[in-house]
Amino acid sequence: MVVGLTYELKVTNNEENSVPFPAEVRDQQDPFYFVFGNSGLPPKFESELENKVVGDAFNFILDIEDAYGYADEEMIVQVPKVQFTQERGFQEGMLEVGNFLPLIDEDGYPMQAKVVQDLGEDLLLDFNHPLVGMNLHFEGEVVVVREASEEEVENGHVEETPE
Repeated sequence: MVVGLTYELKVTNNEENSVPFPAEVRDQQDPFYFVFGNSGLPPKFESELENKVVGDAFNFILDIEDAYGYADEEMIVQVPKVQFTQERGFQEGMLEVGNFLPLIDEDGYPMQAKVVQDLGEDLLLDFNHPLVGMNLHFEGEVVVVREASEEEVENGHVEETPE
């Protein structure tokens, strides 16, 4: 099935009195569409939406363990700056601390890394998911549920977004 959602995502950490912080909004102009079973989000996200139909509201929290888990120190690595050339699509200013770098893994899939520290000749990059260590608070509505095409099921992503 193809599912379309509008939602607001807020995040909190595990500190006492952590106030939910807005992280993402997907509204009627830009709903989130996915092939059920292949959203790219934590499995508990989809299980919370199981059996929902168009017009159903949802409001749930994925705790850290059910979301993206805790930071993995092995995912923080030192990388030589010479790998980030203009020929590879990196512009001046992209390598600043706090920025997320658009990268491609060895299989050709897009990924990102956060610049944690400038070490002169090298950068310290964090390849953990940006929402690692966070509780995810989803509130929204199901706006589309339809049969996925063979191509969508095979490719694992939505080919045509419904109007």
